[in-house]
Amino acid sequence: MQIEDDRNDEQRAQLSILVIGTDTFMSGWGLAKGGVSYAAWATDEAHLSDTLEWVERRKDLKRVRVVYGSYKPRGQGHLHIYVSNYCKAKE
Repeated sequence: MQIEDDRNDEQRAQLSILVIGTDTFMSGWGLAKGGVSYAAWATDEAHLSDTLEWVERRKDLKRVRVVYGSYKPRGQGHLHIYVSNYCKAKE
């Protein structure tokens, strides 16, 4: 599993809640060739509801879930962790 995390060290400590979805478009090819592609948005408790609603509205993501702490999927594929735009707005 290839993991790409856009958070810096400070953000990893503060934004430890991940809203994760299985990316149906990117799975099976590119960085996720032969596996599954996951997209996750790191957030905090204050912005969890907004981030979750935004991710759930995306048509390209299935199995949307919230994970507290680290997440390391098994198997082949790719996980990209982004910083939620709701958290970026407060910087």
